[in-house]
Amino acid sequence: MPATQTATPAPARTHEPAEDALQLLMSEHREVEAMFARYRQLVDAGDRGDERMLLASQICVALAVHTQVEEEILYPAARTVLTRDEDIVDEAYVEHAGAKSLVAQLKTMTSDQPLYDAKVKVLGEYIAHHVKEEETEFFPKLRRTALDLDALGRQIAARKTALMATPEPT
Repeated sequence: MPATQTATPAPARTHEPAEDALQLLMSEHREVEAMFARYRQLVDAGDRGDERMLLASQICVALAVHTQVEEEILYPAARTVLTRDEDIVDEAYVEHAGAKSLVAQLKTMTSDQPLYDAKVKVLGEYIAHHVKEEETEFFPKLRRTALDLDALGRQIAARKTALMATPEPT
């Protein structure tokens, strides 16, 4: 007679992310980079259907949530510890503004309209530039401070969860 296995209960999940704030944000950077790469593949394959527009919409949502949590949580905290480098925080806000402008334009368009693909491409270029600056300049500066990145990671994860549960206004 075969031995029966009893299921062992899964460990209790905590609400704490395994990643600190910067790891969490860099993970989101990789996710959106993959979405832009997939979008380029669809364009190169000549896709003119719903898949391309759905992917662009997903990119816009991901960027909206990401920029919001950075602006609400990370950037204000960074200002408190980067008193000699406030310009790096200012530049991040300005870069977000440019990206948010393109996201707003894309939300009013359909994929068959002129300039749609160009706007997604330029948005991807903006984001690639912003990510590079964050990851090579901004984040390393934050790592050298006394900022509690684990606590910020928990705040960011909680805020992201709340934002994703809220319907977007029309």
